Amino acid sequence: MPTIVYVDDSRDDLFYLDYIRRKQQIDVDLFCFSTAETALEALKQRVAEGWAPPELLVADLYMPLDSGIGLMSRLRGDNRFSAMRLAICSGSDADEDRARALEAGADFYLEKPLDLAAIVLNLEV
Repeated sequence: MPTIVYVDDSRDDLFYLDYIRRKQQIDVDLFCFSTAETALEALKQRVAEGWAPPELLVADLYMPLDSGIGLMSRLRGDNRFSAMRLAICSGSDADEDRARALEAGADFYLEKPLDLAAIVLNLEV
């Protein structure tokens, strides 16, 4: 079963993704965090305890304290997370936001609302 970490400052978006996971009975371990810092600390703790990094981390592009771009840069600079796939998500469909996300090290850019079933399916490919 894949593991996904979702980081978003919107409690509604966090709730929605978990609700969809339960409603559609999507077989995934989903961990939700409202700040980049708490997510990063949880990832470091997970690796320190001998667990593999999650298959995917999805972070919101625009967060007040640390953007998804900042989190991508920090994760890409840490060898412990080099195999983890990273995605930026946003309600924005602007080409410049997509380009910024990919330049920061995101593997792909997702538009909200997130389609969790499609995300999980892409992880299995």
